Amino acid sequence: MTLLRYVAIAALALWIGGLVALGAVGAPTIFSVLELRDAVHGREVAGLVFGAVFERFQYVALALAAVVGASLGARAAIGPRPRHFKLRLWTVLGLLVIGAVTVFAIAPRIESIRDGVKGPVASLPDTDARRVLFGRLHGASNGLMLLTIVAGLGLLWSEAADQH
Repeated sequence: MTLLRYVAIAALALWIGGLVALGAVGAPTIFSVLELRDAVHGREVAGLVFGAVFERFQYVALALAAVVGASLGARAAIGPRPRHFKLRLWTVLGLLVIGAVTVFAIAPRIESIRDGVKGPVASLPDTDARRVLFGRLHGASNGLMLLTIVAGLGLLWSEAADQH
């Protein structure tokens, strides 16, 4: 049981820690450095770079979520069941869905908008439907990332506090 709990805690720490690192350090650094280097295209290139990094990380996150879910399931099968097992399992499944929606639905739509615009999306008028949709998708992605971090921290707390 201890090994299975450790695996879940390590996977959650990598998953949530990775998201925090990307959001708090990765994105701001990539954008500031590339904008300094190239005032005209730096923001656009930074968006492409961060988008690629974030997409690759999402695949890692999906695998880590599967590890957490497998650990919970194995512990429940071996017994005794982890505290609040159903809630924790549903949370992991929900976060898997969020990750899948982000990588398979939101990210491709953002890329499609970028590909369909000559130059940076930010150069479009504020009322342009593509820019408005891009902003909404970007906001949804950020919101889902924040939700994943908060729920993941809750799962991490549950795993650390559970003695089963």
